[in-house]
Amino acid sequence: MENNPELQLAWQFIENTGTHLFLTGKAGTGKTTFLRRLREQSPKRMVVLAPTGIAAINAGGVTIHSFFQLSFAPFVPDTTLNSAQIHYRINKEKRNIIRSMDLLVIDEISMVRADLLDAVDATLRRYRDREKPFGGVQLLMIGDLQQLAPVVKDNEWEMLRHYYETPYFFASRALRETTYMTIELEKVYRQSDTFFLSLLNKIRENKADDEVLNELNKRYQRDFQPPKEEGYIRLTTHNNQAQRINDRELASLPGKAYSFRAEVKDDFPEYSYPADEVLTIKEGAQIM
Repeated sequence: MENNPELQLAWQFIENTGTHLFLTGKAGTGKTTFLRRLREQSPKRMVVLAPTGIAAINAGGVTIHSFFQLSFAPFVPDTTLNSAQIHYRINKEKRNIIRSMDLLVIDEISMVRADLLDAVDATLRRYRDREKPFGGVQLLMIGDLQQLAPVVKDNEWEMLRHYYETPYFFASRALRETTYMTIELEKVYRQSDTFFLSLLNKIRENKADDEVLNELNKRYQRDFQPPKEEGYIRLTTHNNQAQRINDRELASLPGKAYSFRAEVKDDFPEYSYPADEVLTIKEGAQIM
């Protein structure tokens, strides 16, 4: 970070001002490392949240919904917070955390819908300063708008489109009342191969031409079957695809299947589980 002017600037903004900050940049530019260092070294009292269970675990925080006790119903502006958006009353300990925090960090902000950010604003105003966006707390939003998009069903958007130009977080009414800085990190630390980086960037920007596709297709091995002992991991686009492969591979193993049920402590909602509640394995199963 010492040699990166953008990261230094981001640090100074968080440490020395109350200005909201959107920290962005492609994969491997140091966003997660910045957050980790901030948590370790900043004197500010911060809460770290993320839109999904896995993202929250990666960020070392909890989900937005669980922290603010929000339901998954769309948050419709201009209606009271006594609507379906609030599950149940926030307990005294949580209220004290909300009132005393200096900085609210939201990781993977690209997945956060505008109405969810406004629900956060309404909850913060309820327990802090009613007159200020987000109750006067400083926001650090981290993410990459060219990665995961917000999930919004057609029937939800039919309701929300009357209030928002887009489902993305930056359409939030509360955020539009504020002035926030954007800092884009450009140096990629995760890859040093400049040719490979240029391929990734062209795909990222939807500029993949014949040259890019030819380079990728050169590496395609139509009949490739990874040796079992090599421990290859197959990437899929959807959970149900992964589940089919896992079930098939498990069924092909000889021997007895053993099932283990997860222990759930405290308030850990099912939608935030990082793995299946019941894990079934056999001897020789590949586990990541």
